[in-house]
Amino acid sequence: MQETKWYVAHTYSGYERNAAGAIEKAAESRKMTDLIQETHIPTEEVTEIGDDGKRRTKTRLIYPGYVFIKMVATDPRAWHLVRNIRGVTGFVGENNKPVPLTEDEINTLGMERKGRTVTKYSVGDKVKVMDGPLEDFSGRVTELSIENNFVKVLVEMFGRETEVELELDQVELTD
Repeated sequence: MQETKWYVAHTYSGYERNAAGAIEKAAESRKMTDLIQETHIPTEEVTEIGDDGKRRTKTRLIYPGYVFIKMVATDPRAWHLVRNIRGVTGFVGENNKPVPLTEDEINTLGMERKGRTVTKYSVGDKVKVMDGPLEDFSGRVTELSIENNFVKVLVEMFGRETEVELELDQVELTD
């Protein structure tokens, strides 16, 4: 059996899932699953905190327009199968010939990526506390840690500025 490697096919934007599904389906129907073993579209879960303070989780493509394929590209049947799928424009490589990814590239590209949170505010922005004992207080963001789900805000209480630590969804950006 020939060695499989990861390759990258370029697709029309928005056709990534269709192309990956069509590649897998065509490999199964033509009994070529030994040559084309797997497709992967790197995605990540992104939690956005909107102006209303509510969290919304979305799945986003990490590399729009690309499909990763674990296959034996040295076999012309596999190469032609992928190349002739609707929405696939070619392979990433020299002269449109597939070039395999190295193990380091596969790891660097983040085939397995953790989710992240996106906020509408950043350090220095004026925010309003929307929840908790400091509800309706306003202040400036002094520190932001999306990984640890906290924001530090400098609020004025009793005539003094005090830094408080809150969860990311407890504050929202003000004008």
